Order: sequence, then structure tokens, then C-alpha cells
Amino acid sequence: MSSQVERHSWSEDLQALLIGCFYVALAVMFFRQASLLTGGAAGLAFLVHYLGKWPFGIVLFLINLPFYVFAWRALGWVFTLKTFAAISLLSFYSEWLPMLIHMDHLNPVFAAVAGGLLAGAGLLALMRHRASLGGIGVLAIYLQEKYGWRAGKIQMAADLLILLGACFVLDLRSVVLSIIGAIAVNAVIAVNHKPGRYVGI
Repeated sequence: MSSQVERHSWSEDLQALLIGCFYVALAVMFFRQASLLTGGAAGLAFLVHYLGKWPFGIVLFLINLPFYVFAWRALGWVFTLKTFAAISLLSFYSEWLPMLIHMDHLNPVFAAVAGGLLAGAGLLALMRHRASLGGIGVLAIYLQEKYGWRAGKIQMAADLLILLGACFVLDLRSVVLSIIGAIAVNAVIAVNHKPGRYVGI
């Protein structure tokens, strides 16, 4: 078996960014429709969105600005550029998709589980192409690569703190369903994104 690592082409990276961010944007749409939230920088953006009624996409973009410096210093300029592109795409998708899709009924439990699985799949695609959606995701990837810590577990710990803050913004039912959604997100990442298992770069 060859030990040579095959690099992703720019077109493969572009496809991963477009599709991965699209999956996450669908998850955001589900969560927003059901008055739920998720963890990470997106969770913080949801909190600000619900509190101030500001556009989610714009808030997400602004919240991530400080993390680009850390991403560049810790993981390099290529990772940082891909992450900037991913966050910009997600911010755009999040505001654009509601203009194309209108849901008259969305079961909140389905929204939590399906949204979580979609977000997990989207984040996984980004991680495997050396990109992220910034915030805690940058730190999680850095710690996994440097110390071998599981990115899914790091993300889950941060998500729980953010969801704890949601107790002051959402009702108990929405918080519980948001926790279910966060578990679904991190289950996908924890099972499928282990150190050394995927070697494409």
C-alpha cells in the first residue's frame, strides 16, 4: 500500500466548499424555522440573531472575524482562505435559501435531528478539505492535529457551554431539542473524523 498522500485539487476543494456550506445552510434554515440553535460560532450567531433580530448571516460573518488571525497563525494561510470562503458562503446561503424555500410545517424534533445530521455532514466535508466554519471549529481542528485530541469531543464541550447560554434566550423545550441537534452534529464528526483515518489534503 502506497504511503503517498494525494492532495485535493482546487476543483475538489471548491466542490467541498459549495456542497458542505449548502448542507450547513439547510441545517441553519431548519434550526431557525423551529426556533432552535446549534453550537460553535453559529450558536453564538443564533443567540445574537434571536436577541437582536439581526440577520443571522451577517452576524455569523462578523463573529468570525477575530478568528482569522488565529487560523492564519496556527493552521496557515491556505486553511484561513478556505475558512474565509466557507464562512462567506454560509453567510450568503443562510440569507438566500429562505427566499427560495418556504416551509409551512416543520416538526421541531425532525428539525433538530435532520438539521444536526446535515450540519455534521457539511462540517465533515469542510474538515476533510482543510477548511472550517471558524470559531471553535478552528480551535478543535488545531488541537486534533497538534495533540491528537478528538475534534468532535472538543466541539461538543464548547457546544454545551453555548447551549447553556441558550437557557436564558429560548424556552426549555427548544433548548432540549437544540442539545439533541448538537449531539447529532458531533456524532457525525466524532465517528467520521479521527486522526490518521483520512489522509487527503
